[in-house]
Parts: sequence; C-alpha cells; structure tokens
Amino acid sequence: QVQLGESGGGLVQPGGSLGLSCAASGRTSSAYTMAWFRQAQGKEREFVAAIRSSGGYPYYADSVKGRFTISKDNAKNTIYLQMSSLKPEDTAVYYCARRNSLLITSSVRTLRFYDYWGQGTQVTVSS
Repeated sequence: QVQLGESGGGLVQPGGSLGLSCAASGRTSSAYTMAWFRQAQGKEREFVAAIRSSGGYPYYADSVKGRFTISKDNAKNTIYLQMSSLKPEDTAVYYCARRNSLLITSSVRTLRFYDYWGQGTQVTVSS
C-alpha cells in the first residue's frame, strides 16, 4: 500500500497565500499521477490540480488556474500546492491522491481513478 502524508493547512486571510505538501511512502513507483482534490462542507469532493511523474504539463481546475501551482519532487516522492490570492470559496478540506501509474489526460481529473488518499488538511480562508 501507499501512505500519503499531508501538511500545510491552516487559516489565512483572503488574498493571502498558503502552501501544502504531500509525501508518499510505502509501495510507491517511479511512474505516478498525483493530485489535489478538495471538499467544502456540504459539497462533493472536486478536482483541484494534478501532476504526473513525467509526460506532460500540470492540470488545474478552472476555479484555481492562475492562482494555484502544483509542483513535484520525484526524488522525495512529494508534491506541493502553492496557493495564492486565496478566496473564501477556497475554504475546504484538501486531499492528496495518488495512482501508481501515468494517468491519461482524460482521467487525471476523475476521482475514481486514484487508488490512494491522504487524510486531508483543512484550509480556511476568512477575515
């Protein structure tokens, strides 16, 4: 199995910035797809961003494009999410997800294709 450890959540004012990290351990593979999803209270979990170990550009939800940046460190089996210009509507529990393969473009935004999930970290944007 793969374990995902998330960190970096917290309280931030609107317009502020926050960085999240997710480190994978256990039965990892050199080829992977990792993503961030978020779930606001009372709403369904939604895609935020995804990145692959190789083979293409990052993917972003329209709601965060231009404000959030996903990045990776393959040697550390870690991905990051740098969030800027945060809005109250960004408030949610943010989850890290992983699949031990390179998902095709049509699948990277789809929750059901990910095999492993972190415990989630709360991000609250409020004044």
